Amino acid sequence: MRQYAKTGLGLLFTAIMLFPVYWMVNVSFTKDTDMRADPPHLFPWDGTLEGYRAVLDQQLPYLGTSLIVGLGTVALTLVLAAPAGYALAKLRPQGGGTLSFVLLIAQMIPGIIMAMGFYAIYLRLGVLNTIPGLILADSTIAVPFSVLIFTAFMSGIPDELINAAQIDGASRWRTFRSVILPVSRNAIVTVSLFAFLWAWSDFVFATTLDGGGDHQPITLGIYHYIGNNNQQWNAIMATAVVASIPATLLLILAQRYVAAGVTAGAVKD
Repeated sequence: MRQYAKTGLGLLFTAIMLFPVYWMVNVSFTKDTDMRADPPHLFPWDGTLEGYRAVLDQQLPYLGTSLIVGLGTVALTLVLAAPAGYALAKLRPQGGGTLSFVLLIAQMIPGIIMAMGFYAIYLRLGVLNTIPGLILADSTIAVPFSVLIFTAFMSGIPDELINAAQIDGASRWRTFRSVILPVSRNAIVTVSLFAFLWAWSDFVFATTLDGGGDHQPITLGIYHYIGNNNQQWNAIMATAVVASIPATLLLILAQRYVAAGVTAGAVKD
């Protein structure tokens, strides 16, 4: 009986947490004339696809930009974080502990403060409203977290693997590329997923550094629907539904690797 009660509570709490997602999908099919119905419609019996037509007509360029920014952020994050994590975990440079602490502190800096700093720098460099500038800014959020993940994961790799590679004549770079990276698959997937999700959902950097550009991410595409005299809620929610699909699919496909990357060592696969 107690087990059934726990299961029931679990289902109840899950339903409460997922209700906003259901309501987002519901509103995306609701007509504008039914939006303020009292009581509200819990199911769009007389639904419409106007919101999704608006997505196809207006939002595809924004989705394309978000995809480019997300993939670029993943690439830059991996290029910077993987070698840094390897160095901190296995090369143990002087001051490595201090650097790890600084990376931890860096994650506590509010994004809006960083955005203001980037705005002043980008204005001088002439890279405001550009995709590379947005990729660089988004990477500053992902890199500190990624370095810590790689450091924790690579610390669990036996030193015997590295010693064996060096005995065979491999350089440090060859050891990193041919030995460390292949067994760090779970950490790579974990870091890639979080970096992509951060870039995909970013609004602060996007509105500050790319608010007037020709290539804007999907978060700004949704924001453009909201105005004093224009609130296209079905289009807003339809765009949110479509924008959630890539992130949801990635999370479903990568959840096994993410769990292993956060909690396990490479030699346990």
